[in-house]
Amino acid sequence: MVRRRKGKERESLAGQGEAQGAKRATKITGSTPYEFGARGLTPYGGLLPVVRLLERLEFRRLIEERLTVKRETIAMSVYEFVLAIVIALYIGFDRLSHLRFIGKDAVITGIVGVVALPVQSTFWRFLNSLGIHNVRQWEQIHREMLQRVWQAARIRRHTITIDTDTTVNTVYGKQVGARKSYNPKNRGKRSYQPILSFIAETGEFIFGNQRNGDKPSGSEVAKHLEGVFAAIPPGVERVRTRQDAGFYSWEAVAANEEHGALYIIVAQKTTALQRKLEEVEWRWDRHLQAEVADFRYEPQGWDGPRRFVAMRTPVKEESKGGQEQYQLFETERYTYRAFVTNWKTSVASVIDGYAGRAAAENLIKEANNDAGIASVPGRNFIVNKNFFFLAMLAYNLNRWLMLFNHAAKEPYQRTTLATARMKYLFIAAKIVRHAGGGRIRYSREYEEQGRFHTLMDRLRSIRSVAGRFVSGYRFPSEVLAPP
Repeated sequence: MVRRRKGKERESLAGQGEAQGAKRATKITGSTPYEFGARGLTPYGGLLPVVRLLERLEFRRLIEERLTVKRETIAMSVYEFVLAIVIALYIGFDRLSHLRFIGKDAVITGIVGVVALPVQSTFWRFLNSLGIHNVRQWEQIHREMLQRVWQAARIRRHTITIDTDTTVNTVYGKQVGARKSYNPKNRGKRSYQPILSFIAETGEFIFGNQRNGDKPSGSEVAKHLEGVFAAIPPGVERVRTRQDAGFYSWEAVAANEEHGALYIIVAQKTTALQRKLEEVEWRWDRHLQAEVADFRYEPQGWDGPRRFVAMRTPVKEESKGGQEQYQLFETERYTYRAFVTNWKTSVASVIDGYAGRAAAENLIKEANNDAGIASVPGRNFIVNKNFFFLAMLAYNLNRWLMLFNHAAKEPYQRTTLATARMKYLFIAAKIVRHAGGGRIRYSREYEEQGRFHTLMDRLRSIRSVAGRFVSGYRFPSEVLAPP
């Protein structure tokens, strides 16, 4: 038996195991009382890195210098209108009518610098004030922002791959420029067909435009490719391009060759090409498990023969009489797939190289569903063209943040905007006023605190030096595996 000395307190025993920090969950039921009295709360605490990135890359100065709006704005400045719309699209509100849901949010109003966002009609007046001359200015803004990000992250890539495609966005009103054209999901419906190009290695949008519903002509394709090559980031020495059958034309081939690009374009079905495929010599390829051919062919209107590669597989009995596919064409015996290319590799390498373009479909789906380009806002075609660039700027914001958020020892994986919102945007926070300024307070239970600190440190290290943007962070380009 141990006796305690008189006048001496017994020392408290240290807690053992889970009993030391045991907590009880706050019980929440349907009858739990509620009230609307808290101030400074926001579900969008993850916007702080977005603001830091835009500040460090001098986005405001770029907008004020490049974007000229003839109509004078009163409620907010031009930059504040642009910032509010881009942030709303980044969050997921792709309609101007949705802005009322965030019009008084503490973080958003603090970022924009207003007490509350104006009403929907004010944003409509701003969009209607944008003209056709602003479209070219948006192209320059996107090009400049892409170059600034590559400079700040110190991305070094000798070769990049550009995937170009169109998408069909059905419209349900009387939008100017909508056409009844190729629309496999909603046959007979009017639509727009924007054309977009992405950097396959990073998933960034590099160039594009909102278009009417007609199929792009050869001259339109060539003009688009000119814009793509003008936006190539500095330091890139070789460009590879991949396009589907909608871009099969002499103008596309000439534009690629003029800029020294290595291209693969899916060939369209023509009677002359089909006859050529029946005449060429075929051989079995063990890698593709199909017959392949490599030949020279000059389509009508071209200035000379080009290299074509093709693959064919026997038509299965159950598939005969089925619907013809968009990029394949069939005869009674075989299904063919042909490409025009200037790659000097094997047929299997060319076909495998084009297979990586399938990721472009996912990028376009993300731009449509998450960034908002499918949400055509109004009847005015010029307004819709300007809105397209605002949506794609919101799309690229996620790509740029994920580049800076990448862990150096891990292979780079593209994080979709929908996933990034769940992990890094929708963070509960409280705005606290302190010493005449503001402070954002996050939950201590947030699981991505380490990555959040790292991301903010990298963004805060960005600075402008002699017209170039540098930082203390260097993106490990070697982790960008060929697509």
